[in-house]
Order: sequence, then C-alpha cells, then structure tokens
Amino acid sequence: MQSQASPAEPAMPDHQRATLAGAGPGLHHLPLPLFAAPMGLGGLGLAWREAAHLLGAPAPVGEGLLAAAALVWLLAAGLHLLRLLRHPAALAADLAHPVRSAFAGAVTIGLMLVAAGLLPHARGAAEAVWIAAAVAHVGIAAWTVRGLLRAPREAATLTPPLLIPLVGNILAPVIGAKLGHVTVSWMLFGLGALLWALLQPLLLARLLHGPVLPPRLRPTLAILLAPPAVGALALAALTGGFGAAPLAAFGLAAFLALVLALMWRDLAAGPFAMSWWGWTFPTAAFTAAALQAAAAHPAAWQAPLLWGLLLGASLILAIVAAATLRAAASGQLLQPEA
Repeated sequence: MQSQASPAEPAMPDHQRATLAGAGPGLHHLPLPLFAAPMGLGGLGLAWREAAHLLGAPAPVGEGLLAAAALVWLLAAGLHLLRLLRHPAALAADLAHPVRSAFAGAVTIGLMLVAAGLLPHARGAAEAVWIAAAVAHVGIAAWTVRGLLRAPREAATLTPPLLIPLVGNILAPVIGAKLGHVTVSWMLFGLGALLWALLQPLLLARLLHGPVLPPRLRPTLAILLAPPAVGALALAALTGGFGAAPLAAFGLAAFLALVLALMWRDLAAGPFAMSWWGWTFPTAAFTAAALQAAAAHPAAWQAPLLWGLLLGASLILAIVAAATLRAAASGQLLQPEA
C-alpha cells in the first residue's frame, strides 16, 4: 500500500494504514467488498426467475444462481467471522474506512436476496431471513448516517458505494410486499428513496467537480443504476403492478443504463479489482425491471431486447466471477491493498 493517499483517494489515518498493511498476504486482508458477490448472483437469479415466466427461460438457471448466492453469502460470512476472531483490528479498520465501510450494507442486501430465493420454497424461512436482514440493514444505514454527521468528510470519500447501506432499503419492499409486510415495506421504501434523494446530488457534485474517481473505483459508477432499477421493482411490488410510478423509475434507470453503456470502455479499462462486482447487481436489477415492465406492457419487439439484456448481464457476472476466482487462486484477494 502506498504510504500516502493521492489527491484522488480518500485520506486515511496512519494507524489505519499500518493495520491494513499488515505483515503480508493473509486472512486479515480479506476484502469486505466480497459481499458484493452474493448481491450480483442473487440479483441475476431473480432476473432469470422473471425470464422463466416471461420468456420461457430455463427455470433451473435462476434457482441455481439464487442457491449459489446463498452459498457464497455463507462462505463470505464464515470467512469474515474467522477474520473477526483472528484479526479483529483489520476488520475494524475496514469498518472505519470511508469507502470500504459502505460494503457493510452488502452483507444485509445479500441476505435479503437469500430471502427472495427462499420465498417460493420455504416461506417461513424466507420471512425470518428477510426480517433479520431488514432490521440489520436499517441499523447499518443509521450507523452510516451517524458517521456522516459526526465530522465533515472530504469530497474524495463521497463515492457510489455509499448508496449501498443508505439506499439499499429500497430493495426490502421487493420481498417484504410479497410476504405481506406492506406497511413496513412502504416505510423502508420511503427511507431508502429519501436518503437517495439527499445523497445523489452530493455524489454528482463530487463526480462533476472532482476529485477524479480513482481507476480502481470507476466500475462502482454502475451502482448509480441500482436505485432507480430496484425502485421500479419495489414500486411494482407495493402498488400491485407496473403502472405509472414504476414506469417513471424505470425510465430513469433506462437512461442511466444508456449512459453507462456509452462509458463502458472507461469503466472497464483498469486491472481487476473487487469493485468490478459493482457492475453485477445493478445490471441484473435493471434486467429484472425490464422484464417486469415488458410483462405489464407487452410489444412484439421486446423479446430479442430482453434476451440481450439477460445474456449481457449474465456475461458480465461470468467475467467478474472468473476474474475473482483467478484472483483467489493466485492469492491476490488476500494481498494488502494496492
């Protein structure tokens, strides 16, 4: 790790740098953003589940992806529990880091997606998991806002991953409404939507006026797609159909998807980093929203476009998963931060 932060990187106290640098490769360097992997797998699993109903896609693909999301979540949770027991200071440093700490929200979002996977097969278990995930996510959001209010933050620390713990509450209604928790789901949606409305201008101001986002964080720009895409799914679940409000949210998501598609060379230019997982859940959520919108407003030309979105999101996840497995096999995932 560099001894000093560059102007484009968040500043970090020297004692945190020393803690994270460690003595060399090892479990103490296990990345907290690893929890973005079950988010991507689970989101794509839900998209394939939607495609099975609308396009006749093979149903086992979606269920297999959702099962894989649960297994990867358990693996990541087990490894981080072991990390907590053996290297508590390293995990504490991650949770105090102005950027990496945001991925704590991925822990509970992944658990919400596990609940979604369980819902058609074990409703009681899905409800228990969803309640635990929703409560914990609100706690993480409150902890994050507390950190934002305690002291001024440098502009360099305002990055798209901040949307994960704060705006992730929008995802809860997608599952909660189907479980019958409509009132609580509306409250969670309002919480996530209002926090998004407050945070989005700050993120855009940082991106427009600088400092420049470091290359390793550029793929996280795709996270900007997640709130409107998931918001469309949540509104559809809460209102009982893909009407005016979900369509409005989906329209914004479609515009952002177009912008990101035009930027793909810039976002994919750097070497592999765990930030690549920032592509997976947003593209999967957008695909799921597109499938629901098409089911409610069918047209003859939709099927090829929907298949293209589904296969494109699947290809993105396959590329990122393969790169992650190669990094794990080479020991790169357990290296000090570059």
